[in-house]
Amino acid sequence: QVQLVESGGGLVQAGGSLSLSCAASRSITVINIMAWYRQTPGKQRELVASIISGGGTQYSDALKGRFTISRDNAKNTVYLQMNSLKPEDTAVYYCAAVVGLRQYWGQGTQVTVSS
Repeated sequence: QVQLVESGGGLVQAGGSLSLSCAASRSITVINIMAWYRQTPGKQRELVASIISGGGTQYSDALKGRFTISRDNAKNTVYLQMNSLKPEDTAVYYCAAVVGLRQYWGQGTQVTVSS
């Protein structure tokens, strides 16, 4: 099992930056995929970015270039650097981990971008 704890959300003005962190309860080197999702009320949760154990990354086409996912294996932590934020980036951001056939979720962290 894996527990995930997100942090770093908050209120930021449009054009600003935020960095989210996701701390895992176990070594992330044995986690196949770690990812960030986001969700707004009434909408489905959408994938923002993912990173595999080998370090390869994938991004939502709409967010590529503004968001960067990275990992620190020594700290068992995955990060999401968000730049040039827009009001439409306002959402609850969730960290996810895939281990074998199971997917785990964090509790989410609110990001609010004011115009």
